[in-house]
This record gives sequence, C-alpha cells and structure tokens, in this order.
Amino acid sequence: MSHLAQHDSELFTILEKEINREESTLELIASENFTSQAVMEMAGGVMTNKYAEGYPGKRYYGGCEFVDEAENLARTRLGELFNAEYTNVQPHSGSQANMAALMTFLNPGDTVLGLDLSHGGHLTHGSPVNFSGQLYNFISYHVSKETGRVDFDEVAQLAKEFQPKLIICGGSAYPRFIEFEQFREIADLVGAYLMADIAHPSGLVASGLHPSPMPFCDVVTSTTHKTLRGPRGGIIMMGKDFENPWGKVAPKSGRVKKVSELLDSMVMPGIQGGPLMHIIAAKGVAFGEALKPEFKSYTKKIIENAKVMADEFLKLDYQLVSGGTDTHLVLVDLSNKNITGKLAELSLGKAGITVNKNMVPFDERSPFVTSGIRVGTPAVTTRGMGKLEIQQIVKWIDQVISDSENEENFSRIRLDIKTMCSSFPIYKNI
Repeated sequence: MSHLAQHDSELFTILEKEINREESTLELIASENFTSQAVMEMAGGVMTNKYAEGYPGKRYYGGCEFVDEAENLARTRLGELFNAEYTNVQPHSGSQANMAALMTFLNPGDTVLGLDLSHGGHLTHGSPVNFSGQLYNFISYHVSKETGRVDFDEVAQLAKEFQPKLIICGGSAYPRFIEFEQFREIADLVGAYLMADIAHPSGLVASGLHPSPMPFCDVVTSTTHKTLRGPRGGIIMMGKDFENPWGKVAPKSGRVKKVSELLDSMVMPGIQGGPLMHIIAAKGVAFGEALKPEFKSYTKKIIENAKVMADEFLKLDYQLVSGGTDTHLVLVDLSNKNITGKLAELSLGKAGITVNKNMVPFDERSPFVTSGIRVGTPAVTTRGMGKLEIQQIVKWIDQVISDSENEENFSRIRLDIKTMCSSFPIYKNI
C-alpha cells in the first residue's frame, strides 16, 4: 500500500476507510463475500496491463502467451469444479454472462419465462428496465403465496399458453434449492431451452451441497464473487456442448457447428472487447481454492449458519419467505414488525450491520421502500463466525428493528459489534 499512500493520499485515505468498514462491521448482504489475499494479489497484479482480445491461441494482440496459460487454467479448473464440458471465464459480470447466453439462444422478440423480480428473480430475468425485458418478450412466473416456493402449476400453465423458446431458473432472493429437474420437465413439455442462473448458490453447487444444474440445463451462468468467494465477474458453462440448431452465424467467423462457438463469439466480439486478464487469472485462483476439501467445509458452515439464523428469526416471530432456507440466504418479511425494509437497512447500517432492503413476494411497497430485508451468511462465515455469533447477531438485528430510531442503542450495538469483529479479522496483515 506504500505506493498508493505516497502517490495518491486522497484515495489511500478512502481505501483505509473501506478497510476499516469491512473489518469493524458485519457484512450480511447475501451477494457479498471476502476473497482470499491470494485472489486479491492476482487481481491487483501485472496482468491488468495486458490487452488480450480474443481467446487463448486466437488473440488479436501479441505477447499473450502467459495470459493464455492463465485463462486456459481458469477454464480447466472451472470445468472440473462443475463437471462442465464447456466454460467461458471472460464475462465481466453475471449480467453480461446472462446477456451473452440469451443472445446466443434467442432472437429479439422471442418469448422467455423468468422469475418475477419481486418474487426473488433478477433484473436480467426480464425486468422491463433491463435489456432482457426490452429485447425479449418475458413472461414472469411467481412463487406460491402459501409456500414461498416456485409455483410449478403456474410455470406449466404459462409455458403451455405462451410456448417460450427458453425458460430461466434461479434468482437473487430465492432461499430454497433451485428445482432444476422440475423445470426441465416443463421445458421438455413445450420444447424450450433451459437456462440456469446460479449466481447465488454456485459455491454450494461446486461443493455438492446444492443440486447441480448440469444434467438438466442447456446453459448455466453465474457470478464468481458470491458463495464462490472469488473476484467480481461472470462465467458461462454447459454440461455438454451440442450442435448449433439454429444455423446462426458467429461474428466474423461464418457458420459454426457448436453452441460453444456461438457462446464464445457472443461474449467476444459480441458484447465485450478486451477481457480483464487480471480478473480472469484471479478467478482461476478462486476456482483452485474451491477445488480443495477446505472449501466444502466452508460452504457447509455457510448453510449451517443460515439455518441457525432462520431458526433464531422464527423464535422472535419474524416471517421468513418459504419458512426458512436451504442455502446461504434468508429473506425476512417485516410486515408484522411495523417497519419497512428501507428503514431497517438504514437503522441496521447505523448499528454496524450491513443488509439490503428487498421486496418480498406479493409486496405492496415499491422496490425503493420494500417490506423485507435479504440476509446472508457467506461473508461472516468466511470470517470464521459460527452458531454462537449468529445467534447474537440475530439478537442485535431484533434490538435495532424493535427500536429503529434509538441512536444510543445503535451506538452501543456498534461498539459490541466492533469488539466481536476484532476477534474475527478478515485480513490479519492489512
């Protein structure tokens, strides 16, 4: 850090503030995690200097022999991790991975089924403010009001009625296992392709603690920075490659025989230019970490902590969407607590607990206010926190929500949280 301190004291000061924030507060946003220092070292390394448009062995630039090695290793490790025949590690984000997949399998105006954003879906699953909802004819399916789980009767009915070309399964606030096999049955019923977005549970899938989409889905996308605990970015995978059924033409390369070729060409040059080689190499580091036995122990603790968290909330009369969790996240409906998600997020932030406001199924409030909060355990589990800490954290959350304007209470809790966090440092030598 000495170079930054010497050359840009303003940004060094801001960086120090962020380090302090992360070390002294509780990170409970389900989509956030802390990478290893090895991942950060690679992400901040010299590969950030290299332009490498194209793919290994087929670059538009010279001097790519070593970044080629890094990308090939990342792709090989990713394939081993998920038992995937095809992998692409270039997407800059999960949204861009989804864009490339959709643009490969669909033409503008095609019909798609996706989980409604307010029921736990994602912007790229058909929200009208997103490219997905603007380019394609998205029909939204929902969760059941009684169970909080995907309403497969509705999915089947919508599929028969609208005959989608593709169905997306997965979401950003769905606490239960994704039901890949049931989605496959419906996709087969109407002759649709099936795409899985496993951005949230990908680390759990990699370690065998969540069902795998590979036997059931035609294409799989994910981020790398949530439960996979890697740098920020996206990936695309296929369990098995297959023949190009559409006669589509890949940019600048003419007709192609395999869907893998179309996916590669849609990522680059279709929607991206030069890949972020420092991030691709850092993804490779994270995949290597995830292949080790310790990673499965870690993801097992993520789920154990989430289940403890859910049980503690239920004891305090909180309403949980679907009644609990199978994964790393808990979706809390605050309707019976006389507080909005927005105020809960703000008040908890003052107390040193970072969560995000989140719509709950059948929410009557706007996305900017919401009736719920989404809470996750990946980051606190990375710190080494377990059952006792989770139980105390839920008590603090309840104290803040029960007295959401008590600034003195916020200050007291924040000091207690700082003390707890000091026993579980993220980076001991930063």
